[in-house]
Amino acid sequence: MLELSVEPVASLYVHVPFCAHKCSYCAFYSEASNGELINRYVQALLRELELVASDLRPRTIFFGGGTPSLLNLRQWEQILSTMQRLNLTGAGEWTVECNPATVSPDKARLLRDFGVNRISMGVQSLNEDLLDRLGRIHSRDMVFKSFDILRSAGFDNINLDLMFAIPGQTMAVWRETLAEAMALGSEHLSSYEVIYEEDTPLYAQLKAGEFDVDEELACAMYEELITQAARGGYDQYEIANFARHAPNSMIVDIPFRACQHNVNYWRGGSFYGLGPSATSYVRGVRTKNWSNTQIYCDQLEQGRRAIESKEQLPPRARAGEIAAFGLRMNVGWPFDQFQQVTGWDLRREWSAEMNQLVARGWGRSDQSRFHLTPDGLRFADSAAELFLR
Repeated sequence: MLELSVEPVASLYVHVPFCAHKCSYCAFYSEASNGELINRYVQALLRELELVASDLRPRTIFFGGGTPSLLNLRQWEQILSTMQRLNLTGAGEWTVECNPATVSPDKARLLRDFGVNRISMGVQSLNEDLLDRLGRIHSRDMVFKSFDILRSAGFDNINLDLMFAIPGQTMAVWRETLAEAMALGSEHLSSYEVIYEEDTPLYAQLKAGEFDVDEELACAMYEELITQAARGGYDQYEIANFARHAPNSMIVDIPFRACQHNVNYWRGGSFYGLGPSATSYVRGVRTKNWSNTQIYCDQLEQGRRAIESKEQLPPRARAGEIAAFGLRMNVGWPFDQFQQVTGWDLRREWSAEMNQLVARGWGRSDQSRFHLTPDGLRFADSAAELFLR
């Protein structure tokens, strides 16, 4: 059944909300860096870590943002040494997101020394004009330099984040970016279509008629991504994620270098989320921290967690949500595993929805599992809505 165990939670997400510059497409909670506020945030985060540490034994850790690599050496040392003191280090997979402009040899070595073993680097594009269009602070040269720094520091598990369907991006430029990115030999690729979120500069430009969205080109770029990734030795295991298998290993549903932290999300697992705007899901209860760094710090300075909201979905609704998220993965949902995770039978409770997706050519079912077809994965958000009703 759903999260009834009293075992410590095995996944930890930490949100670092600061950026050197807010990118034009970004709708995540983040803000321009401010030295005094960052120091205050770090102290608040240390308090929050102490409040949840007794219920945490992380097997996966993920520092996202924002730009976690924007924190300086002293701030990182405070966070890492506190985590070590609280027995929160030693995770099998520990990821930190980095911007190529904020990677240094000293910082890379410090992270590696404390047990960080995976880096996710926000490349987005290797075309200078498109980097400018997105409002990125790094250059293409910084990507290659930072990649070499990370390898020299001992990181053998690196993800590169790429974006496609960027305004002004041609298929030729996209092919060139894919070829150059894969030539680096990273263990993982994540690639996302640009989404036009309200309250972002890119959305305002679209509404002002400064460019049009070419859905046909976006679909062609996605197909090119899948083709080139497979040719480059990456297996797609989720809509936007591609990873390498271990050398000489058997081919399995989830490749060796898949991001285990994200797999836990897609499989409905518990996790603690710390930092402003972060969401936690612990034993059936979802909480969300304040999306305001000042309020976040105020609350923790008063000795309490900075939780803005709390909800507990009815069991069937939560199971439907888990079904929807899990179908983002190529393997879909093995029926036995879904019942083990949720306590519900996918075939009995959602047979009509699955039949609808099969009829549309978006889903496929056999005796053991249900999964989306390549077309279904392309429109997984629409497919998911059927299970979220």
